[in-house]
Amino acid sequence: MIAFLANCSGKAQDSSKENKKYKVVKTDEQWKKELTNKQYYVLRKAGTERPNSSPINKNYNAGVFICAGCKTPLYKSEYRFDSGTGWPSFDRAIEENVELDVDHKIGYARTELKCNTCGGHLGHSFDDGPKKTTGKRHCINGDALEFIPKKE
Repeated sequence: MIAFLANCSGKAQDSSKENKKYKVVKTDEQWKKELTNKQYYVLRKAGTERPNSSPINKNYNAGVFICAGCKTPLYKSEYRFDSGTGWPSFDRAIEENVELDVDHKIGYARTELKCNTCGGHLGHSFDDGPKKTTGKRHCINGDALEFIPKKE
């Protein structure tokens, strides 16, 4: 019998860019006080929420999705699409606000997406998005986001 063990634990600010200085830096205790347990797990520990568990997954209203940790605008609603995966999906981010990094948490390299302001883990990028736009799918944890509706 062969057993495969993978360590899926991690910290959102520990990565291949571990020397990067973010504009918003807080202690672990500060993050725990300001975030819900689910937000802390996703944003600060690079966790993954269960599919179809976030109300944001089916939010197609006009507006902007912001980082739940530091309130940086990350994704515009016009770039949102239904990927059928159970997680909010976008074909692109607001330029300069989302950082691309690499993680090896499940045994192979994946493109990790982080808030470029606080380093919070958002999700991962895949190359199976809409071919008519960017071809990218930013698969984002809903607990990493908050939604700001467009003002009429």
